[in-house]
Amino acid sequence: MLRILIPALLAATPAAAQNAFQDTAGLDRAVASFTGHAIGEEGGARMPIDHKLKLAQCPTVALSWHGLNHDAVTVTCSGPNWHVYVPVIMPAAEPKSPSIAPTVMMAAKPEIVIHRGDPVMVEASQAGFTISREAVAQGDAAAGQRFMAKGDGDRQAFQAIAIGSGRATLPGWPIN
Repeated sequence: MLRILIPALLAATPAAAQNAFQDTAGLDRAVASFTGHAIGEEGGARMPIDHKLKLAQCPTVALSWHGLNHDAVTVTCSGPNWHVYVPVIMPAAEPKSPSIAPTVMMAAKPEIVIHRGDPVMVEASQAGFTISREAVAQGDAAAGQRFMAKGDGDRQAFQAIAIGSGRATLPGWPIN
């Protein structure tokens, strides 16, 4: 009886070993679904994930873009800890026309609405109430920029956001 069981167990071992690893073809399908492009297409994976990888089976994989340029997809498993980076085919840069001369764009300097030493009314308001106090600007600021202000008797300066000439609000409060 033992002679029959051992060959049967040995014959079953390769099949069991095949199921012990993550299916890389399934990962390829997940990456294609994530990017919206097939393998080899622009925007899709450059090539299939190496089928020789012996990754532990993962019940749930997470996919995310790698880097700011989205030049790779990160496939991560947190159960058995592993991750794979799948390079993506980036769109080709559009050729520049030689007939167009390069142009230097100068950024317009924003207009300073609050100057160091200016009296400033700092307001924080929401539906139904408004809190305001007078302060002195500790630096220059254009509309929408942050600057430091200090109220009479304050030990430390606080941060404010310039709204207009002599007007500011606190960070995190809506601008009215």
